[in-house]
Amino acid sequence: MIQGTGSDVGKSLLVAGLARAFTERGLRVRPFKPQNMSNNAAVTADGGEIGRAQALQARAARVAPSVHMNPVLLKPQSEVGSQVVVQGRMVATVKARDYQAWKPRLMSAVLDSFSRLAGEADLVLVEGAGSASEVNLRAGDIANMGFARATDTPVVPVGDIDRGGVIASLVGTKAVIDPEDAALIAGFLV
Repeated sequence: MIQGTGSDVGKSLLVAGLARAFTERGLRVRPFKPQNMSNNAAVTADGGEIGRAQALQARAARVAPSVHMNPVLLKPQSEVGSQVVVQGRMVATVKARDYQAWKPRLMSAVLDSFSRLAGEADLVLVEGAGSASEVNLRAGDIANMGFARATDTPVVPVGDIDRGGVIASLVGTKAVIDPEDAALIAGFLV
């Protein structure tokens, strides 16, 4: 699982690149992002919606995009909150503060989608969302360490050297997260 020290540190592009590299080596690869927030949706063959980054990652893996590659998509709707799209279908519109209560009930869809992809692949490349070190969002987390712990998935945090302070960001991420979460860290990527 590729997690970030923040948003926009290159997680999506890294997963796409790794998907292509492992596909070229003969592995059946599937990209997976438990939760994404984007208004830039892609449509799957069955008419479901996923994040465009996961559609690009599917293309890199030379497979058709699936709603299971991004089981929870949040589509911001200005002041009204965000549409919540679960396994390709819009289920509700919720305000940010109310979404925290929604997360635990979405984990079953996330785990179902992950299991389906794992059953058809040699390797599932998982992309986290935002920052792994936002401890204020850890309760009920389905996008980063909550997912990693639920599936016992090794984590590689990535930091962007162009932003400055990359070493502090990586070390700080490991220092502030729960020790059981930190035990899943298998390496770091700059």
